[in-house]
Amino acid sequence: MPNEQVVKPGQTSAFESPWSNGQRALRVLWGFCWFVFCQWTPKPFNPWRLFWLRVFEAKIEGTPFVHSRARIAIPWNLTLRDRACLGDRANAYSLGEIEVGERATVAQEVYLSTASHDFSQASMPLTVAKITVGADAFIGARAFVLPGVTIGERSVIGACSVVTENVPSDVFAAGNPCRVLRPR
Repeated sequence: MPNEQVVKPGQTSAFESPWSNGQRALRVLWGFCWFVFCQWTPKPFNPWRLFWLRVFEAKIEGTPFVHSRARIAIPWNLTLRDRACLGDRANAYSLGEIEVGERATVAQEVYLSTASHDFSQASMPLTVAKITVGADAFIGARAFVLPGVTIGERSVIGACSVVTENVPSDVFAAGNPCRVLRPR
């Protein structure tokens, strides 16, 4: 990935965490707050869930929808534009930045993973790269989006696809690995 960044340069061991104690404590606090205050809430409580995301510095524009069972690793790395949707059990593994555009849908059980490891080094340092989902895009159920991928505006990603490369705007794409099938 050309835009990946090593989280902790100079990491000497695969067993060494790239996160400080303060960062880990904040992630634990976030997980506790989401579990206690949000995970049990019905759909009409979306403003309440957005409130908690804002408390933890997620960048929220307008009124996106976040399902109560969506999972967000680090909310301060998440940007949701107006009417974007994170579906039931969607997993935003936001160790790096994730941006979901206006009216874009991340369907149920989609996994957006911004993190990987540099396996060329013995210490396998954690690497992160931003994921961008363009406006009006749709990612089908159980798709997996790898770090550094941009999904173009108005594109549709088929269910269970593994998105390893950027997807242009206005196309249907699917498969493992995901390939453009036809224009939209």
